[in-house]
Amino acid sequence: MKDHQTVISIFGSAGGVAKSVLSIFNQSVLNTKDPIHTIISQSSIHIIDIKQKEPLYYQNLFPNLTAQMAYHQFDLKDKVQLLDHLSSTKTDIVIDVSWADTVEMLQCCDQLGIKYVNSALENTYIDDNEDQFAGFPLIERIRYFEKYKDTFKNTTAIVCSGMNPGVVQWMAFELMNQDSNEKPLGCYIVEHDTSFFKDKSQAKKDVIYTTWSPECFLDEAILCYPMFMKNHTPLFLYEDVYNIEFKVTLGNKQFYGCLMPHEEVYTLGKMYDMESGFLYKVNDHTTKIIRNHLDNSDDLWDFEMKVLDPLEAPLTGEDLVGVLLVYQDKERYMYNVLENERIFAQYNTNATYFQVACGIYASLSVLLLDQIPKGVFYVDELLQKTNNHYGQYLTGYMTDFVIGENNKSDGMLLKRMREFHD
Repeated sequence: MKDHQTVISIFGSAGGVAKSVLSIFNQSVLNTKDPIHTIISQSSIHIIDIKQKEPLYYQNLFPNLTAQMAYHQFDLKDKVQLLDHLSSTKTDIVIDVSWADTVEMLQCCDQLGIKYVNSALENTYIDDNEDQFAGFPLIERIRYFEKYKDTFKNTTAIVCSGMNPGVVQWMAFELMNQDSNEKPLGCYIVEHDTSFFKDKSQAKKDVIYTTWSPECFLDEAILCYPMFMKNHTPLFLYEDVYNIEFKVTLGNKQFYGCLMPHEEVYTLGKMYDMESGFLYKVNDHTTKIIRNHLDNSDDLWDFEMKVLDPLEAPLTGEDLVGVLLVYQDKERYMYNVLENERIFAQYNTNATYFQVACGIYASLSVLLLDQIPKGVFYVDELLQKTNNHYGQYLTGYMTDFVIGENNKSDGMLLKRMREFHD
């Protein structure tokens, strides 16, 4: 970066991902071994949200950053105000964990030559017209974004850089690079999230609990058809996501996950000639609510929704996220699993949000420290096309990975499938 104080603007600062990113920064300013310690400790951090929290919220959670933070409340749809903010603050880099339209945010950053990182693709038109895109919102977001992706010539941006998408592509590359002679037939992103209240009696019967945005979760769980990639092509099953399950074996761990559309499924499946899909199992409470309403799933939008926040009530359980590479007669896997109680003790957040923050931190470090050409990169593109130290930065905070092999294979996706039985 430039030789002056680095200016960082965080969009969507009142949310759980931003809280987790700031929690890492709060430790980075004291950790001289952190590769971006010097930059973060001398940076100016502008936090922006349409419904901003009180400064005391941030000061209590991130006391080491108090002197560096400035607070703003405005709607990112207001391009005049947004451009004025970016220009007047001389922002160097944007961390976008908001629901603002990704293309519009990139257009602003590209106009001013500002670097950019986000965790997922957002498209406000599709969100506002969900009936028009029923069954296919994720692939339509991707198609719209890719119309513009190569037009950004004045910014360096890494998009979809959380845990999944994000870190999981790095895991896939790590596994494939260990055995480059044998090409996998399939690459499945797998997640088993058992996070829930430590005291289960605190759970209300008809509340949808998730460890990240319940609205975004339901978008994948009930608005989309199950999607996977084969022969570089997105394919869809004409079925409710929660009416079918797919077997996942990771050594002595086994579960059945639902097939959901995800950005990394698309990008990995476009890059490599292998079947790809995302298999996701969430807490039993929320799974049961969804399955009980498959005949009238639209009613779920009227349910109360809550993020499982350990600041509000103690959590137990863990989030396991990884990749499973499938070969003819074996499977290889790599995953990270984090316990909520341990992560909360260190970072005041839940395991899921911390995993996402680690991915954002790794890509932010690449943008701050590595010589990356201008343009917009998915994480898998970044790893394939540029010289970077993404893995080194990531493993500074995400330290525990399990790598193993199954000596037989459960086969490709459709062979793993079973209909749900109560």
